Amino acid sequence: MTTPDQQVLERARTYDAQALAEIYDRYAGPIYGYLYRVIGDATHAEDLAGEVFLRLLQALRTSRAPRDNLEGWLYRVAHNLAMDLFRRQKKRPAVPLAEELVAQDARPSDLVEDRQAKQQLRARIQRLSSDQQRVVLLRFAQELPLAEVARLMDKSEGAIKILQHRALNRLRKLLQE
Repeated sequence: MTTPDQQVLERARTYDAQALAEIYDRYAGPIYGYLYRVIGDATHAEDLAGEVFLRLLQALRTSRAPRDNLEGWLYRVAHNLAMDLFRRQKKRPAVPLAEELVAQDARPSDLVEDRQAKQQLRARIQRLSSDQQRVVLLRFAQELPLAEVARLMDKSEGAIKILQHRALNRLRKLLQE
């Protein structure tokens, strides 16, 4: 029995335009949202989301192409690209202009504090293991249910619960430093 993802992947392997458009339409928004929450910069998130789909096109005719869990494959590539970006930027941190500062409804000091808190949280999340990062981001930033995270990461629900528990404990300790 084949799943809808497997069926569309088979068509996409022949570069069927309709299948490729279906994949993009279905997953571009969630992948962009995931990347935006990880990175915190709309421009970089948009660029990396495009790169995720470019990597899919490149992989479709190779053995690296996803076989049955397309969504999980896309999130894994997105996560890896985000981590690569962080590694490249460690030497030259950029501070993008906050869109919130342009349209002010709150005090600028509140916006700055909020932005700093988000940056500190992102920095602490980066110190978690790769699997722990993915669990935290998928569960809490993407608000996916446990069963969906397990499916995307190709792990059991029990393994995801353990990863989440360990990640939150480690994150709590990191935030208290």
